[in-house]
Amino acid sequence: MGTLTDSWPVAALDPVRRLRVIARTTPGTGYAEQLIDAPFEQVWALASDLERQLPMLITDIRSFTVAAAGGERLEARARSPLGMRARFDVVLRPGWCLMQSRFVLGGMAAVPEGEGTRFAFFGGLRLPGVRFADGALRPLLAPPAARALKRFTDQL
Repeated sequence: MGTLTDSWPVAALDPVRRLRVIARTTPGTGYAEQLIDAPFEQVWALASDLERQLPMLITDIRSFTVAAAGGERLEARARSPLGMRARFDVVLRPGWCLMQSRFVLGGMAAVPEGEGTRFAFFGGLRLPGVRFADGALRPLLAPPAARALKRFTDQL
């Protein structure tokens, strides 16, 4: 006879669905998702090159430098065009990247889908009061997420 936990349902989410849930349940975020006509390996090789890609995708980042790495956990430093700096904790594994600093949260995810790859991008603010301004912020943050996704797909 099995234990009680043997009969519990399991709901596994692929990386894109997991990122979608995080984006939809985190106040003050913008999210964009697209099916890309390129193989997963090609898409993720480009996306996971954070030092080159993040400054190209996000106009508020002039440089993004990985300062330390231990397995799938990274520490990175970002600098804005105006010289502001931020330290990011990053989890990076195939198909999954989640990054957070003191004031910013962002991520990318990818999964093979048919002959292509479903790719998602999101970013948002981690500021006091964001929960109360969520309704006003989401429409403002969706276009930058969509532009970042377009800049990414234009490279493939």
